[in-house]
Amino acid sequence: MAILKIARMGHPVLRRRAEEVEDPDTPENHYLVHNMIETMADARGLGLAAPQVHVSKRVVIFHAPADEPNRAPGESVERELTVLFNPIIEPMSDEKVFGWEGCLSVPDLRGKVPRHASIRYRGLTLDGGTIERTVHGMHARVVQHECDHLDGVLYPMQMTDLSKLVFDSEFHHFIEAADEMDEFDDDVEDGEEMVDVDT
Repeated sequence: MAILKIARMGHPVLRRRAEEVEDPDTPENHYLVHNMIETMADARGLGLAAPQVHVSKRVVIFHAPADEPNRAPGESVERELTVLFNPIIEPMSDEKVFGWEGCLSVPDLRGKVPRHASIRYRGLTLDGGTIERTVHGMHARVVQHECDHLDGVLYPMQMTDLSKLVFDSEFHHFIEAADEMDEFDDDVEDGEEMVDVDT
């Protein structure tokens, strides 16, 4: 297996619609997925889409947090690895929530992005089976972020206020300044995790 090179914003592979996968259960796709898993782990990411590693296929992998409403503050969260081919997303309502996202293909930046609060998604597994789930919160955010990559969309393109696009190195200054102006509470939805999606 190998650590793959990650495409960065501006590369053509990130700007076009990725191709459907006719049969996930092939040696080529198994090799791709295993390399993507290694690459994501090496980069300490939550998710990765095939176009991010220069492969224009509709494949995403991601770690989604388990639904543990009784989890104590600060307690670690077990995250399930999902491999999804040809995903389809259906919003469950028009409600959107804002959250902070980062991306391996947009390094050293993060931005406040609106996403559907609840979605249903379905797709194929690596062995050709079917996954269908209805999810909300951080799980829904991760899926939407990764699937955007399959349509040539990076998270800054989803932002409604580019003044909330900041460098990681300046983010603590942004928080402090916003907090002093009582703006920061308006930027974070109740219960929403302030974590990067890809990084």
